[in-house]
Formats: sequence, structure tokens, C-alpha cells
Amino acid sequence: MSEQSELQINEESKMDSVESYNFSPIKGYPMLNWRGKRPFTSTQYYPAQLKENHGEAVDGWMNRIYWGDNLQVMSHLLKDFRGKVKLIYIDPPFDSRVEYKQRITLRGKTTKGDHGALEEKQYTDLWLNDGFLQFIYERLILLRELLSEDGLIYVHCDYHKVHFIRCILDEVFGEKQFVNEITWHYYNKMAPNSQCFPRASDRIISYAKGQGYNFSQQYEKRDKPVKQLVRKFVDGKAINARDEEGNVLYRMSDKKRIDDVWRISMLQPADKTENTSYPTQKPEKLLERIILSSSKEGDLVLDAFAGAGTTQAVSMRTGRRFIGIDINLGAIQTTTKRLICLGDRLAQDLPDKVLYTGFSLYNVNNYDLFRNPAQAKDVLIDALEIQPLPNNSLYDGEKDGRMVKIMPVNRIATKADLNPLITGFDYKAFQKKQESTPNKPVESLLLVCMGHEPDLAAHLKRECHGFELDVEVVDILRDKANLEFKRDSEAEISVESGKLKITAFYPMNLLQKLSLQKEKVRDWRELTESVMIDWNYDGGVFEPTVVDVPEKDEMVSAEYEVPKDAGTIRVKITDLLSESLEMEVGHGKK
Repeated sequence: MSEQSELQINEESKMDSVESYNFSPIKGYPMLNWRGKRPFTSTQYYPAQLKENHGEAVDGWMNRIYWGDNLQVMSHLLKDFRGKVKLIYIDPPFDSRVEYKQRITLRGKTTKGDHGALEEKQYTDLWLNDGFLQFIYERLILLRELLSEDGLIYVHCDYHKVHFIRCILDEVFGEKQFVNEITWHYYNKMAPNSQCFPRASDRIISYAKGQGYNFSQQYEKRDKPVKQLVRKFVDGKAINARDEEGNVLYRMSDKKRIDDVWRISMLQPADKTENTSYPTQKPEKLLERIILSSSKEGDLVLDAFAGAGTTQAVSMRTGRRFIGIDINLGAIQTTTKRLICLGDRLAQDLPDKVLYTGFSLYNVNNYDLFRNPAQAKDVLIDALEIQPLPNNSLYDGEKDGRMVKIMPVNRIATKADLNPLITGFDYKAFQKKQESTPNKPVESLLLVCMGHEPDLAAHLKRECHGFELDVEVVDILRDKANLEFKRDSEAEISVESGKLKITAFYPMNLLQKLSLQKEKVRDWRELTESVMIDWNYDGGVFEPTVVDVPEKDEMVSAEYEVPKDAGTIRVKITDLLSESLEMEVGHGKK
């Protein structure tokens, strides 16, 4: 790619120039090792495409939301934001072995019960152990480079991988940079019966990049006041304070200092204040405690796994600047809607307070072929007529006698992406095949990718420990014209008597899913999440002045007053699956 250039990762990240798959621990410095562990010392610069602007800049700053692979997005951000982020919070995959789905319900009142509902896959938290560790490792290295010298990072995890993540953080940041391991106790969880004490807590691990990081002590109200000793510091030691007669002093206290065990309720489905129905959404109170303790107004906050946009929402209302990243279009749509509504509310409630409510929406590396990466493999399996292998941890399917591996979508496949195959092959089985049929390849493979390095197949053959492989590569960038990945939506829109009227909207993918349930839709607005209109579209960046985002039980309007100074009109209609149709509408003006 002509727009890409190599970016070096800072040598301070403690990555040694050693051969892949052959790490030698430094004496006195323990390191976590896994099959296929490889250095990550450089990355590529990926271009970003500005898609939308919402709101206005404040002091020249517009917050940023990126849709794309966070490894690519962070590689893009290195150019301008290396060492400039004061606070990072991430809630990455937990390797929980769960497939997360979002329940989607038609709007309005014309459907009854569950007949107008469906479940949409959001993301899959299923990993090969080594692949998960490398995934986290590479991202933590980039996050460290983006973090300022006086910044803090908080990593949210649970019992599945907390012990491994702590080791990786020690390696990337240095064990002396450890600050806290916080226990979030969500006491209101309804735990099922099990052969263990109910698991009702997560871990949030924090590390500093350097010295002198910002930290503001936090307090919470006690259930009832308590009598406390008055303490004072003398020569760095805490001692009891006394009056002139030597009597110990006491005081009544109605608040207490927050320690590293946080008793904060988890969000419940019935919550009407902040629940977006996005799976794994975290409560604002949790993020508020992190943001208020570890950043100041105007500081830059980054969340590389934005999800429901909680970090961004809390940053916005507390006067912080922010950058959010997510690979899931559903997360981007949820975050966008949430921030638009919050920005409008803050403008009404706090008109005199300086808040960074404007934000821009970007794609990185043209991340728009697959609308939902959680379903990308399903789409490709159908389009290429692959026989799926749902219980196989290494291969995605089989086609014409070849084992199929679908490479990461929406980016060029590199030699590094072959590591899960190289480390996951059953070499004992290969040895038996070679002994029984020495003149034949031990495995026939089909790699499916979206662009690839020219020597991808050759590299896989070389790294297969001397076993012969038959490797074929299918490039969907080249072949996608012959494949139907998604059906485009359609709409009927016109301008009559000074009003823009939407008379019909056909979101084809959503309608197809509903047809499987034999569901009939009486009003197109039941299928619609939002309508946005840019009355003077410049042909590049979509900047809507009409933002029709109704509450859950309401529907969008079908008519909108056209301003007298309207130029090129562009309409964006988003359905309940977060898929959007954008089209320009003529209105008789030139």
C-alpha cells in the first residue's frame, strides 16, 4: 500500500530482538512464554477515512470514534498521539468461551410478545490459548506507546486469564510499574447453582508508564457515621493526633476512602437509565471512578474496546477528551447514538460548562466490507460453499478435500497471521501421514483472505517443520465481484411541498432474518434505529443537522422540513442491525 509506512515500536517496551518461537528469559526477569510468541517491534501506518462529524469542535478538538481492528487503528494513531494519552481503560475479550448476542426488538406497538424480536451475534469470545495471549500482548505494546509518561492504564479482565494478563503487563510495562489490582464486586448478580462459590467479581489491573502519574483519592458515603481516630503524619509515619493535654482525638466521619475492592452493582436488563442492551456493557459508576481518579478535565482518554461506549459517555460528561475504537459495527452504532443523545442533554443541562461533546466517526483501512465481523466467517462459508466445522479449533471448514482457514477479514493477511496454524498443526499426525504416503502432502489447505502478502503460501510451507503442504489462497478482494456478501438496502425518499418524505425503507438483511421467523412488518419505521440528514452534503464528510434518534419504544418521523438554504441533501437511514443506507435526494434546486 502506497499510503502505508513502517512505524517502529519503542525499544523501551522490553521487546528483545530474538527469533520468533525461541524466547530466552532474561536472568532475574520472569517472562510468560507461549507457543508462537513473537516479537512485535514494528507495525504499519494505516490510513483513516473521515466519515461523519457530529457536533462542533471545542478549542480545536473533536473527539474520535474509529471503526476497525484496534491493532490497525492504534498503528494509525501512533503518528499523532504517541505519548499523548493520559488514561487508557480497556475491557478486552476474556476468553470466556461465550458467543455474545444482542436481542433486537422491532419498534412500535404493532407486534406482540417476542414475535418481533431476534438475536444478532455481536462477537465471539472463543480463542486458542496461544492466539489470545499474542492478541493481548501486541495490543498492550501499542497501548504503552500511546500512553503518556505520566499516564495510567486499566485493564479489565476476569478469572479466565487474569493471571496471564498480569504477567504480560509486568513484561510490557515492568513489574515495578504495577499500581493496583482492583476487585469489582457486582453483588447483585443472579448466580446459577454450581460446585463452587458464586463468581461475582472481575479484576481491573492498573499500571503506570512512568513516574508522577495523576491520582485523585476517591471517597464514598458511609451507611452511617462512625467514630474515628484523628491521624497525622510525622516524619512520614502516621500517628494518633492528641490535644494539648495528651488525649487522643476522635472525629465523626460520614465518608470513607475507597480501597481496591469496589462494591458496584452490575447493569440489569430492567435498568432504564443507561442500559443500551449491548452485551457486556459496564456501568457508568465503574468508569466514573476510574476516570475521576486518574485523569483531569481536558485530558485525553482512550478505550480500544469501546463496546457500548461507556468510557466515552463518562469522559464526555466529565469534561475529558476521548478516542474510542471498536471492530464491531453494532458497538459503533450504539456508541454513536449514545453520544449524540448525551451531547444534546448536556447542552441543555450544562450550557455554560466547557465539555467536549463533538465527535468524528472514522474508518481505518476501509473497514466496511463486512458489517459485522462476528458474522464474517458465516458469510464467507455460505458464499464460498464451505462445509463448516464448528467443533474444530484450528480449521473453519472443508471444501473440495481441502481444510479451510479463514484469515482475519478487512485487512491484508500477513505471515504473522499464519502463526495459529503453524503452532496448532498436529505434527504427530503429519508424521504418520508422511510415513504412510511419503510422496503426498500431509495436508491440503485453502486460505481465505482479504488481500495478502505475496509469499504467504510459501512462508507457511517453509515454517511447517519440513512437512510438505499443498496450499491454495483465495483472495476475496479479487473475487468478491462473484460473491454476494450482503444485499444492499433500498428506500423511497422524495421532496414535496418543502418537506422530505420517507415513504418506504427496505433493509434487506434484516427483512431476510425476519422472514425466517415468518414475521410481517406493517411500518418501515419499526425496522429503523435512526434517520440523519445532511442538508448541504459536501460530497465527502457526512455532517447531519437532523438527527432523529428516538427512544426505544418510539419511532422515527417520516417527514422533515427542508430548510430554504438546502443544497445537496444526503439521508442516512440505519436499521436495527446497525446497517445503514445512505443516498442523495434531489429537490429541484441547482
